[in-house]
This record gives sequence, C-alpha cells and structure tokens, in this order.
Amino acid sequence: MSLLLEPTALNIKEEKLYKEMGLSDEEFGMVESILGRTPNWTELGLFSVMWSEHCSYKNSKPLLKKFPVTGERVLQGPGEGAGIVDIGDGQAVAFKIESHNHPSAIEPYQGAATGVGGIIRDVFSMGARPIAILNSLRFGELDSARVRYLFEEVVAGIAGYGNCIGIPTVGGEIQFDASYDGNPLVNAMCVGLIDHKDIQKGQAKGVGNTVMYVGAKTGRDGIHGATFASEELSDTSDEKRPAVQVGDPFMEKLLLEACLELVKSDALIGIQDMGAAGLTSSSAEMASKAGSGIEMNLDLVPQRETGMTGYEMMLSESQERMLIVIEKGREPEIQELFHKYDLDAVAVGHVTDDHHLRLIHKGEVIADVPVDALAEDAPVYHKPSSEPAYYREFQAMDNEEPAVENVEETLLSLLKQPTIASKEWVYDQYDYQVRTNTVVTPGSDAAVLRIRGTEKALAMTTDCNSRYLYLDPETGGKIAVAEAARNIVCSGGVPLAITDCLNFGNPEKPEIFWQMEKSVDGMSEACRVLNAPVIGGNVSLYNETNGTAVYPTPVVGMVGLIENIEHITTQSFKQAGDLVYVIGETRTEFGGSELQKLVHGRIFGQAPALDLEVEKNRQALLLKAIQGGLVSSAHDLAEGGLAVALAESTFGTNGLGVEVDLKGSVVTALFSETQSRFLVSVSPEQKEAFEQVVTAEYIGHVTAQSAIMIRHEGQAVINKPVKEFEDSWRGAIACLLS
Repeated sequence: MSLLLEPTALNIKEEKLYKEMGLSDEEFGMVESILGRTPNWTELGLFSVMWSEHCSYKNSKPLLKKFPVTGERVLQGPGEGAGIVDIGDGQAVAFKIESHNHPSAIEPYQGAATGVGGIIRDVFSMGARPIAILNSLRFGELDSARVRYLFEEVVAGIAGYGNCIGIPTVGGEIQFDASYDGNPLVNAMCVGLIDHKDIQKGQAKGVGNTVMYVGAKTGRDGIHGATFASEELSDTSDEKRPAVQVGDPFMEKLLLEACLELVKSDALIGIQDMGAAGLTSSSAEMASKAGSGIEMNLDLVPQRETGMTGYEMMLSESQERMLIVIEKGREPEIQELFHKYDLDAVAVGHVTDDHHLRLIHKGEVIADVPVDALAEDAPVYHKPSSEPAYYREFQAMDNEEPAVENVEETLLSLLKQPTIASKEWVYDQYDYQVRTNTVVTPGSDAAVLRIRGTEKALAMTTDCNSRYLYLDPETGGKIAVAEAARNIVCSGGVPLAITDCLNFGNPEKPEIFWQMEKSVDGMSEACRVLNAPVIGGNVSLYNETNGTAVYPTPVVGMVGLIENIEHITTQSFKQAGDLVYVIGETRTEFGGSELQKLVHGRIFGQAPALDLEVEKNRQALLLKAIQGGLVSSAHDLAEGGLAVALAESTFGTNGLGVEVDLKGSVVTALFSETQSRFLVSVSPEQKEAFEQVVTAEYIGHVTAQSAIMIRHEGQAVINKPVKEFEDSWRGAIACLLS
C-alpha cells in the first residue's frame, strides 16, 4: 500500500476501520482521549498491535498476578525477554516458552520455525547463550490428512531451524486429541546459560543515547501478526497467510554470535528482540520500562522491499532483528562489530525525555504517541466467568473402572496410542547432540545437559495433560506443575522455576475464562507448595476454530539443577536382579485417562485427585534417595499408568525384562492414572538403605529374560517378549503417518 492510499483520520472514524484491526468502539474512544484527537493510520496500527491480547495480555493480566514470581534463586522474573535463575558459582540459567499457534495452523513449516527463532532471540537478548530447545505440541487425531500434514510440517519446521542454527532440540511432549483438529498448538522453549555479570535488560535509558537497529532487513512479512494471534481461526484464516513470518536460521546464528559479543561491551545500554509487533513493541516497551521516550527516523530502517510505508515498517514482524540502545558516540565500534558478521547496524533514532514514541518518515512526523499508553496503559478487562454445566455433571460422577477383557491386548493397544507411543519419528529429525553436552537424550522423563567446566547439569521438561484440565481445570493445573517437577526429580534434579504458555480458547466466553481462572489458581498453588516460581511465559488465547475451543492447555516448562552429574537418573532398568518398587498407593482414577479414551472414545468424570503436600514429600524423599546413590532407575507414572511405565522401563535396555506381582483390581493396578506415583528400581545391596528413606511397595524384580511378566495374585495376566510391546510402541506414529 502506498502512502497516498492510507485512510485519513476521517475515514478511520466514520468507516470504523479500527474494528478491522481488532479495536472495539470503547478502545478507539480511549485512543482518541489519550491523543486528544483522532489517530492517523500509523498511530492506529501502533495501538491495534500493542493493545492486542498477544502483546498487552489485557484479558489475562488479572490472572497472571496470582502467580508467585519471586524466590531466593530468581534473578529476573516476568517482564523481560526471559526469566533468569541462579545456579551458583556466578552462573545462571535463562529460559522461556512461547506459542506460535495461529501461524502454525496456516503455514505450519514457517510458523513452527519462526516460533523457534523468536524464543531463541528472547534468551540471547538477555545476554545468555542458548544451549537447548524444547517444545510442547498438540494436534488432532492422525486419522485426518490435514492433521498429518500439519504434524509433519511443524516437526520439519522445528528441526529445520534448530538444526541449522546449531542448538540441540533435546526434549518436549506431544499429545493428540480431536479438540486440536483445526487449531494445533506449537509452543517452543529455549534454555540458555549466562554469567551474572552479563545479564542485560530491554531498556532505553539515557537521554541522547543512540537507538540502533541490528540484524536482518525489514520486509512486509508478519504485518499484524500480533493481531492475527488475538482472534479465532475460521474458514477465512488462510487469507491471513501474509501475517506469517519467514525465518532464516543462518542469519539468526550470525545475530546470536554478534549479540553475545555485544553484551561484553560497556557501550550497550539495552537490548530487545523485535518479536510480536516488531519495531513497535521493542521501541515502546524499552522506552516505557526506562521512563523515557524514543524518536526514530524510519527512512533509516534497513528495508528489503521498496516503497514501504511507516505503518508497514512499524508493524512488520520480519525475523532476526533486534533493537539496541548504546552510549552516544560509540556507534562506529558497534557498527564494526555487526559488520564483521555481515549484519546491518544502523542508528535509527535516539532516546528522549518526553515519554513519547515519535516517528519521522520522509521529513514528516507520522506518529507521536505516549509510550506508556502503548506499553503499560492498555485496557485491562476482568471478564465474566461462569462454571460450565459439563463440569458440574462430571464432578457428580463416580470413579468407574473401564471394562477390560484382556489386559495384555489392552497394554499393546495403549502403547500404540500416539500420545503414549514413541516419539522417535519426531526427535530423530532433531539434532539433539550438537555441541555434545546432551547427557540424557529425548525419550526419558527429562532431558539433561551437562554444564561444561563444572560437576553440575541441568534437567529440563515440558508438561501438561490437557484432558485433566478439561475435566477439572484447577486440579489439572496443579497436576501440570507437579508432573513437570516429578520428571525433574526422576532425573536427579531439584526443580528451580517454571515458565508457562497458557493456551486457551476465547476469553470472552465466560466458560473459557472460568477455565483460565481455575487453571491459574491450581498452577499458582502448586508453584508455591513445590517452590517453583513462575519467571516468565506467554498467553495464547482465541485458540478456537469456527467456534470450537481447544482443551485448556497451560503448558509448563521447567528447569531443574542436578548438583552433581553422578546423580543423573533415567527411566530404563539397569541390571537384572534389581528390585522394582512403586512409590504411592493406587486408586480407581480413570477420568481423562488413556484407558478411558481407548475404551469409550471420549473423556468424562473426575480428574485424578492431587494432594500437593503428599506430592512435595514424595518428591523430596525420592530425590534424597537418588542423591544418596540408592536408586538405579526412576520413572513417573503418567499416561497409561503402571503397565505403560513398566513397559517403557524395559525398552532399549538390551535384553532386560521385568517380573511383577500385583494385588487388588488388576485393571486399576495396571492402568489407573493416580497421581504422585513413581516406578523405581533399586539394586539388592541398597534395599535396606532405600527402604529407610522412602516408603514404597516392592512389586517384583528386573530379569535377564527379555519379557514382561505381570502376575495378578499369582496368575499371569501379561506374559510376552519385550520386543512385541516395544515394536508396537516404536512403530505406531510412523505407521499412522504412512
């Protein structure tokens, strides 16, 4: 669009053009009141993206305030590119998770790839070197050709970007459910290492200091991406294809190295990624956080397309770009640094003291807006909330055991369910060994990376069982945090903190807002009890297609510290003769379970109960036993219950099997998804020491015969070679895709 065709203030108001940009009549009135006049086209664009849910969190801010965000190890909480947690010896870990759901639904390869690129920039904008990428993915059922296409392309996009930039993709989780048929969820997490002295912030301080644009040139891709991410998908969403950005991992690698060199310079005042809302959000937020203003001349912005308007430049979400503020007079050395990496580094403006964002283009002021109005003073809504009828109906149901005729066949069927089945088809496309620090590769409870030059390691995971959250958002929210912590503990780590990605439907529907409210209540309580503060994250709302919402999916990304690499533990059995124990009692709890879905084709009833104090106590005792060298293997009991955990613990063990004897109802003992339970193996020499630390039930032993033998009160109910179960589990996803 040329400048001549931009609508006038009169057109904007009379034709209500602001509605096309996602602003309501009331919000447009607020903008007029703030400016004391009708905004022009560029100013309207600035407000529309900054006041979108994606940038302002206007519907979720009241809920986010409930999260505990401080702790003795927290060096940087929410509000910057990524949160940072102290890990001792002057070192810290920076991490964050973000969504790229809407772009991935429209253009899955680039949507996923640029999601990875964006989260990496969030981490290195803090001064941290990215060391690992994880993800959390949701898709519909794989019997749909469109879902298979989305799944294959998203995985290819994640692999393509991460592999090219040379950062290992080490873990994640994937669930498949019909609620995600039209709206996949693609959440990307990045973890970085940093020395305390190198921590940076995105602030534009010091009147007269220079604002520089560094990185790739600006194009027309991604314009209004933030607005697009703040509305429901529909049959016409393909028309939004131009809103999907295009990524270049090779350019990002150069930018990463240049920025990590830059953070060593005392010329640097502030740095921020041009993420959602691009140049608009980075400039307005940096100035607002510093209590300053910024003036920019858009003629100086590096452009890769001709005739770009100020509106297009400010709203573009072209990738691999950063905004930095440097000490006035130090421009030549910064330009020299970036030119060494073949990157643009251009002075485009300066810091002012008038608290305004002022944009000049072709000699004219095309926008003059208070920065706080864009960044801090967006409207905040307390949406109406109402408990859905389905929840009351489910709560009134008794915990019933699904009818199972043949437990052996049922276990084989469960292992083929895409949510449980091996994700090797996915992670074999990722380079998870690049940089050679990955100690525990994808497939165990958590990924583990060593910290070079120390005895320490980091465990990391992403978790969320959205079926539990649909049945009972508060309990499900607690379980999401608890399961992440369980995975860290099973790997030998102390949970440090979480980052979350709150994926929900349309918050303007009272039942959806109720799901959000209750989920956050549950997560907040779990974070407090388990001492895992929230150090940052992302909210992704309007995940609906033609009016149907996804299950509530608040994904938890967690990082834990392993004090000594000797403590690293994995889920697979280690040697024949080891004793097998279950920590935690088992109840008849099948609401939202894999067995319930398999038998009934739907989920209903009550989610499994969770007592956070019991959870905390069991995690602490198991960790003590692991750190004391008493545990050979540890695995949390999750989807599919004990039967699936036993099978998974035999897979990849080079010929080991397991023999156990169970009591009580065989279906409940094998397939219930009761929470706060662990499967551990212990060498016979450590039996007494282990039993003094942990209360656990002995159920059997690891065998040298590669078979799974499960007896129920003396009678064999499962007895097959490990290979039969492993083949079903390993080949299921590839089979469904072909």
